[in-house]
Amino acid sequence: MKDAKTMAYINMYGVLGSLQELCLFSSDAAALIKDQPPVTIVMQVRDGPALTIAFENGKCITSPGASPCEVKMNFSSFEKFNGLIDGTTKPFPSKGFTKLNFLLKVFTPLTELLPRYLRASQEDLADEAFFTASTTMMLYVITEALAQIGNHDKIGRFTAGNRKNGRLCISVKDGPAASLDVQDHTLTAEKKRPEHHDSIMEFANMELARGLFDGKVSAMAAIGSGGICMRGNIANIDNLTRLLDRVVLYLA
Repeated sequence: MKDAKTMAYINMYGVLGSLQELCLFSSDAAALIKDQPPVTIVMQVRDGPALTIAFENGKCITSPGASPCEVKMNFSSFEKFNGLIDGTTKPFPSKGFTKLNFLLKVFTPLTELLPRYLRASQEDLADEAFFTASTTMMLYVITEALAQIGNHDKIGRFTAGNRKNGRLCISVKDGPAASLDVQDHTLTAEKKRPEHHDSIMEFANMELARGLFDGKVSAMAAIGSGGICMRGNIANIDNLTRLLDRVVLYLA
């Protein structure tokens, strides 16, 4: 079963955190923020995750934690925040009432664009540029989900607890990459190729990565055929790949 707390961390850092890439890849998203005056939003869950989303100079930058802001949305529970992502909760800012026009005409349309990329249709994926953008975003979301499941999910904590300190690079050959850093059994995801790592899991191409993300390709079969290359501390990689079933559960 899904844990509401774990789901909230995935939604905050994985899903909403993808707004940064959405504004880079999507012309529709870029048009929404092109002429937007600087504004910063903080989303915060009580006793849980917080995310700062800053819009400036036609860019969107997301970062963990709460920073000084013009708009703030507080959520009293993990369930209420998760409701924002699945559309069952209508949030109201605790700070920034003068920015309601921005929230309605810019921020909300941006969040409504996210499912198009994170739950992409076959029709959209037929476009090569969209396929690359969506698959790259999914790589980042899945890496973040692995981290949050390893940190907060009961089963995930047990699995991650068996992993030694180190850094795993998750990449597509000649394509995007992300990393998972483990220190004292706490996992941290980053949306970039690490300068140094002790383990690597590399997909042969974007098509294989997409098939795995969509559940159409077996990871074990891909490993057996050489479609997934694993090097370094195999025991550490194995511990994290066991979390993939939990990722499918949470992101389904």
